[in-house]
Amino acid sequence: MSWTITFYNERVRAALLKWPETLKAKLARILELIKEQGGNIGMPLTRAMGDGLFEIRVKGKDGIGRVFFAYIRQQEIVILHSFIKKQQETPQKELQTAKQRLSEIKSVENT
Repeated sequence: MSWTITFYNERVRAALLKWPETLKAKLARILELIKEQGGNIGMPLTRAMGDGLFEIRVKGKDGIGRVFFAYIRQQEIVILHSFIKKQQETPQKELQTAKQRLSEIKSVENT
């Protein structure tokens, strides 16, 4: 079964295109796995964050990136937010952005 990956908006897609090449290459490989198998690949590539929010974990010589996503509709995943980590813990601001966007998508899906 094939999964569809979409973006929350064009800014989210554009932000990913600005990532360093090594991280973009690793992310592309993970996204291909997700298209084939769905987002439940497991650690160390993906992790459930709770309340329907998941993260893609990308690590390379240029740093560590995180991409938050959620399942919407059948066989569709939406990428909500991404960032390059500068510290060990995920900043609350980044997590809140993803949670807010997930909330917006859920409210649209329920109308």
